[in-house]
Amino acid sequence: MMNLQFDLIEDKVEFFEAPDLKTLEKKINSQIEINKAILLTVHSVSHQMHADENGRTYFTAVVHFKAKK
Repeated sequence: MMNLQFDLIEDKVEFFEAPDLKTLEKKINSQIEINKAILLTVHSVSHQMHADENGRTYFTAVVHFKAKK
């Protein structure tokens, strides 16, 4: 007999990067929809803009998802 046990994910941190804010937002929104399926919602978002050595900018974000209570 097989014994299955399921643990719900309570916290999940994901990192994103994109060349512009619009693309970054699309990536995050897409992942929000995916994480809804495992009952996670956005707890916090942190984002930054960076410039490489050639002056090109890119954007990064950290999104902390938490289980719905």
